[in-house]
Amino acid sequence: MSTFERIRESIASLSFEDQLERRSVFRTIDMHTCGEPLRVVLHGLPKLNSTSILGKRTEIMQSHDHIRKLLIHEPRGHADMYGCYLVEPERPEADFGIVFMHNEGYSTMCGHGTIAITKLAYILQWKQNNKEVFTLELDVPCGSIKSFIDQDADQEFAVRFQGVPSFVLRDNLTIEVRKYGDILFDIAYGGAFYAYVDADRLGLSLASKNIGGIIEAGKEIKAAIIGAGIPVLHPIEKDLSFLYGVIFRSKITETSANYRNVCVFADGEVDRSPTGSGLCGFLALLRHKKMLGVGDHLIVESVISSRFEGQILNDRNFFGYQAVDPLVGGNAYVVGDQFFYLDPEDPIREGFFLR
Repeated sequence: MSTFERIRESIASLSFEDQLERRSVFRTIDMHTCGEPLRVVLHGLPKLNSTSILGKRTEIMQSHDHIRKLLIHEPRGHADMYGCYLVEPERPEADFGIVFMHNEGYSTMCGHGTIAITKLAYILQWKQNNKEVFTLELDVPCGSIKSFIDQDADQEFAVRFQGVPSFVLRDNLTIEVRKYGDILFDIAYGGAFYAYVDADRLGLSLASKNIGGIIEAGKEIKAAIIGAGIPVLHPIEKDLSFLYGVIFRSKITETSANYRNVCVFADGEVDRSPTGSGLCGFLALLRHKKMLGVGDHLIVESVISSRFEGQILNDRNFFGYQAVDPLVGGNAYVVGDQFFYLDPEDPIREGFFLR
């Protein structure tokens, strides 16, 4: 038998089923939503004691952060990797809960992740659904959301979610940033808080070839806002009270989209999708500026020209803020099904992070 024949025989006999009970083995499914990755962790997270999703997020952050590092950072991931854990729901009527993670830590909402998980639940038939539209009730750190798949809808936007009430925290603020001078920005919430900046006004190209310049600008603006001590406070939950990222918008697009939105979040991570939670906040911002009405649709493209559709379903009051109920649609695809291992003898077993 030749060496190559032995290799083929070895591959054909590979089985990892007997190792799945070891906590050093992690089973994942990899997906992308409009180009933005999502690594869904199916096995390897120890049982959690917290009953709330925010509590689970805190418990994971404090006790199990090494798992995020080894699955998100190199050599198993990369600087722009994104992932999530499936956890027990907080509400009895919810199907399951989700805790999202990225290169720096744990986000409070993720639209592209919600779209991907909904598509995965549909593919793997995690829920029997006799309705024409496949629906899920999800618990995420920022609250409860609904998602669904309408197979009769435009496939580009067939997977949708109704986000949490979204609102403008503060508008028409200015801050001085070393390289760019005085910058005008707004802060809005769509499950996480973002600073929204007009890239055209700034003279910043949102072309994919300028990704380095976009990252630099996003990191500097975020640092300047945080450094200035501008309060970013959620009306009822302190664990949601932080600035997550900067979203640049431009009317210069490569498709028939209304805007190009590019989000720089966490530690200089760039969203390849148009950013679902960011679009929720953007809908609230456009409503606040009287540039969009209830029922109006909006198409936003990403840095790679992939697209989400947004719509304002309703106006509402949210603890004193004029808010909207946002609807966001996109689509997602499975790209991998794999096992990762934690070798105790590996000197860089928890990975490393390079930007």
